[in-house]
Amino acid sequence: LQILVTVLNENDNTPVFAQPSLTRDVPEDTKVDTAIVAREEVTASDADLDTIYYELTATAQDTDGYFAIRGVNNPEIYLQKALDYDKFNSATLLLYARDRPVTSPDPTKTGTATITITIKQSDTRPPWFLPCTRLHNDASVCISSPYSGRVNISEMSTDPLLLEPGPLYAVDPDYTISDRIVYSIVGGNTDEVFSVDADTGNLTMNKIVTSPDSFLLQVMATQVNNIRKYSVATVEIKVINKSNFPPYFEKEVYNGTVFTGLPQRSFVYQAGDPSTPLVITAMDRDFPDV
Repeated sequence: LQILVTVLNENDNTPVFAQPSLTRDVPEDTKVDTAIVAREEVTASDADLDTIYYELTATAQDTDGYFAIRGVNNPEIYLQKALDYDKFNSATLLLYARDRPVTSPDPTKTGTATITITIKQSDTRPPWFLPCTRLHNDASVCISSPYSGRVNISEMSTDPLLLEPGPLYAVDPDYTISDRIVYSIVGGNTDEVFSVDADTGNLTMNKIVTSPDSFLLQVMATQVNNIRKYSVATVEIKVINKSNFPPYFEKEVYNGTVFTGLPQRSFVYQAGDPSTPLVITAMDRDFPDV
């Protein structure tokens, strides 16, 4: 008597990852659709020889949607959305391997792998002149105001010029890189009157100014290790006559008279002379004819 015995495969094994824990460093400027973890590194095996179905999730809500797998049966992990180091610099992903589809009513066994992604800041932004104001609270854009200063006509100064709203200073906003900044004047420096210290950004005079015309300097801040990353700031230098005396008022005390019931912007009159508007006058001995 010949008896044929068929052994049926029981679903008694859980899918297994060769590496249940992986770590990857990903540059911030990685292009979208770039593979982050190769298929071979995250393919699970099942001793029951079942077809494996994969699913990828992120553990933090603000990192969701940046990484994805190629397909339900292809666990290769790729970049789905452009990264921004200022939004987050790490992400933890969970890759599930199931031996049944997610919608299957049959009992399912699931294996899990943890992928830790570390975002490395890239040199993506040019230098920022400080102080500056971030545009719409966007950490990637910071707008600076023009600088301004003054020099006296026909007078040589050896000290660095005082500027508003502050010293000429720029930084690399990619702060984990923090490349060194060098400065140079690239425009508006008629007759080479001014020079800038390449390391500090201090503006100094090379010669006296004999004309009352203002200067509109263009100062460039460049990263040492990436000359394509640069910014240009405008510095207005006004040429003025030297002031030796402070202004003063003709009188120490002014007395005036106002009347009730008058509309806004009505005159205040001199006390004791209600027909003459009160005028407050200041003088300056540096300008006796003005």
